[in-house]
Amino acid sequence: MSRQATRLREPPSVAAPGGASIGSESSAPATASAAAAIVKVQPLSSARVLREPYDYALPKSLRGEVKVGSLLVVPFAKREVLGVAVALSEQSELPAGRLLEPLRVLDVDLPSDLVALARWIADEYCSTLARALRLLMPPGITRGQLAGKARRTRVVRPEHRSVGVLRGAPPRLTSAQQAALDELIAALEQAAPEPYLLQGVTGSGKTEVYLQVAAAALAQGRGAIVLVPEIALTPQIVARFTERFGETVAVLHSRLSTPERREEWRRLRSGQARVCVGPRSAVFAPIEGLGLIVLDEEHDASYKHEGDPRYDARAVATQRAVQTGALLLAGSATPRLESAVQMRTLRLASRVDGRPLPPVEILDMCGQRGGLHPVSAQALSDLRRDGGKAIVLLNRRGWSNFLSCRSCGQVWSCPNCDVALVMHRAQGTLACHHCDHRESIPAVCDKCGSSTLARHGTGTERLEHELTVTLGDGSFPIFRLDADTAGEDAAELLSRFERAGAGVLIGTQMVAKGHDFPDVRLGLVLDADSTLRFPDFRAEERTFALIAQLAGRVGRGEEGRVLVQSIDPQARSILHAAAHDSDGFLAGELERRRALGYPPFAHLTRIVCGASEARRARAAAEDLRAHMQAPLREAASLLGPASLFRLRGRERQALLVKARDHPAAVRAIGEAVSEVSADRRHAGVSFAVDVEPQ
Repeated sequence: MSRQATRLREPPSVAAPGGASIGSESSAPATASAAAAIVKVQPLSSARVLREPYDYALPKSLRGEVKVGSLLVVPFAKREVLGVAVALSEQSELPAGRLLEPLRVLDVDLPSDLVALARWIADEYCSTLARALRLLMPPGITRGQLAGKARRTRVVRPEHRSVGVLRGAPPRLTSAQQAALDELIAALEQAAPEPYLLQGVTGSGKTEVYLQVAAAALAQGRGAIVLVPEIALTPQIVARFTERFGETVAVLHSRLSTPERREEWRRLRSGQARVCVGPRSAVFAPIEGLGLIVLDEEHDASYKHEGDPRYDARAVATQRAVQTGALLLAGSATPRLESAVQMRTLRLASRVDGRPLPPVEILDMCGQRGGLHPVSAQALSDLRRDGGKAIVLLNRRGWSNFLSCRSCGQVWSCPNCDVALVMHRAQGTLACHHCDHRESIPAVCDKCGSSTLARHGTGTERLEHELTVTLGDGSFPIFRLDADTAGEDAAELLSRFERAGAGVLIGTQMVAKGHDFPDVRLGLVLDADSTLRFPDFRAEERTFALIAQLAGRVGRGEEGRVLVQSIDPQARSILHAAAHDSDGFLAGELERRRALGYPPFAHLTRIVCGASEARRARAAAEDLRAHMQAPLREAASLLGPASLFRLRGRERQALLVKARDHPAAVRAIGEAVSEVSADRRHAGVSFAVDVEPQ
C-alpha cells in the first residue's frame, strides 16, 4: 500500500476540505534552499496522533521568506492550525496540484538548531515531534495571534531583585578558581569541547567561575544559558548575572506574566539579550550562536520534566551543546554519579574565604521521644539567647503524616490514590500530595463514631508551630519554606530571613538549595534517614546530597555547626556526609551501582500503563512486554510488569528496561509503545515512557 493510501485511511482529522490530501509524511532532512517549492510542516494540533510533518506547497511569494523554524498558519482538517516548518524540499510524493498552501507566516520564528533539538527530544523520549516542538514555542502564541488579531499589551521588564549584597567588580580569584577558569576558557576555543563538571564545596566560588566563563563567551560574540533548579529559590545567581552583564541578561520562568515572558523571549531571539537565566525550560532559550550552557546544582532532580515528553534538562543541555558546539559546564558540591563518570572534572576543594566546612554531629534518635533531640533543642535555645540564625531541614510538609482512629484503626486515605492523606491544620484539611484531593479534618471517625483520633508524625507546619511556641518572638522569628508557602513570595520570604537579625528558617529540601546566608550558625537535619526508606536505587545519593547541601549553608561568615538526627546513625551516606567526604561516597556508590548494573553503568527506562481497571492496565503491559522482548534481547534486560500504587484514579502497571545499548533500546521501546497504543483493545489505556526516571 502506498503512503498516500495509508495516509487517507487514517482518522478523518487528516483530510482537508473537499477530500484532498493535506500532504504526505516525510522525514527528509532539512534544507535551506531559497528555491524550495515544498515546506514540510509539523502541525501542532492533535499532538498525540501526529508523528511526522506534512507537505505544503510554497507559493513563489513565500519561497524566500519561509525557512526551517518559521511559524506558519496552515489549513488542517477543516481548521486553521499553527505549524512549524521543519524542512524545505524540492519535491513531494504527492502531485503539486494536490498540496495546499500555508495561509500566512507569523512574524516570529524558532532558531533552526532548536528544531533539530526537538527531533532529538521526540526520539530520545519516545514522544512526538509535535509535542517536542510545543516546548519551544514563544510565550503567548494564542488563537488571536493566529487570526491576526494579537492584542498589544504594555510590557514591563521583570525586576530581578537580589537577596544578597552585590559586588560591583569581579573579585580576585583563588588559585583553584583561576586554574579552572583558564582550562574552561581554552575549551571555549575548541570546535567540540567536552563537557566539564565543576565540583566545588559549597562556598568555593563556583558562581564566579560561571560569570567569568560567560564573559569570555560574550567576548567571542556568543551567547550563554545558565540553568538553575528553581528560579524562585535562587534569586542570588540571577542578581549576580544581571549586575555583571546588565541588559544583556534575560530571565525566563513560569512565574513571570505572559507579556513579560514574551518580551524576554523576544529580546533573546532578536539578540538584544545574549544571556538567559532560568529553570529547566530555559534550556530552550532562542539564542543564536550559543557558546556556553551552565547547569548549576546539576544534581537536583527538579531538572526532570514530568509531562510528555518527560525530558531531563541536563540531557537536553548536553545534546544542545553537542549540536551547537557550545561548552557544557555542570556545577555541584554533590554531583550525580553519571556526571562524575562522564564529564571532565575540575575541583574547588575549599571555600574562597578559607573558612573550613562546619563540623557535623550525628544524633541517634533511637529511644528519643518527640521531634527534637535534647542536643538539638539546647542548640536552638542557645542560638535564641545569643541572637543567631539557623536553618532546619525536615523533608516532609504538613502537620502530620497521617490521621487514624484509635478505636477501630481506620486511616484516612485518598479516594483517588493508594496513599494516606496528610493533615494540614492551618487549612483545616487532609490533603493528598499526589492528586491534591482535599477533605475537612474530621471530628469523629465516620466508621465507628469515636472521637479519639491520633495524629502521626511531624511535618514542617507542625514543627513551625512548635518552634514558634517555644522559641519565636519579635526578635527571633520563625520562617517556613515549603511547597505550601513558596508560591509567588518565596524570594521575599528568603529576603526577610536574610534581613532578620536572628531567627530560624525551616522547610523541606528547598532550604538546602543554593542559598548564601553568611550569618547562619546552625544547621539541623531532622529524620535524616527518611529518604533511605524509599525503594529507589538513588536513595543513598539523595540522602548524602541533602545533608551535604544543608551543611554547606552553615558557617559561611562565622563559625557554625550542623546536627543530623537519625534512627540509623551508621548509614553509609550519612557518615560520608558528616565527614564532608564526597569522594569516598562517590567511590563506594559507584562500586555498588556497578555490581547491581544501575546507572551510570546502564540506562533505565520505565514504561507505565495506566487504566481505570487493573486488568486492562495489566493486559496492556503484558502486550507491551511481548512486543519488546525479541527486539530487546541483545540490547537490554526487561523486568515486569509490576503493580504500582493507584494514582489519580488510575490503576498502573510498570515495565523497567535496563539497557546496555541505550539507542537500540529507546528505538525498540518507541516502536512497541506506538504499536500497542494503536491497538483498539487498549483504548483508554495511557502509556507513559520515562527515560532515566528520577
